[in-house]
Amino acid sequence: MALFKRQTAGKPGEFYYCLKHRKAEEGPECPGRRRLGPYATREGAERAIETVSERNRAWDTDPRWNDDQAAGDR
Repeated sequence: MALFKRQTAGKPGEFYYCLKHRKAEEGPECPGRRRLGPYATREGAERAIETVSERNRAWDTDPRWNDDQAAGDR
């Protein structure tokens, strides 16, 4: 008997972007390691890749997280 059951996280009414299927899905269709979210709306989930790109760009240009500085310059 297994001690831990595999459960898919998420609830109906929450939307996720599935990285494997490249589409927005409602609720726990795919495992958590393959999705982004949750998002409040299907439209938000459909924009997930754009949102990630925007956030990565913002972090890459944030002076508080500038990894290119020499350690002595901080």
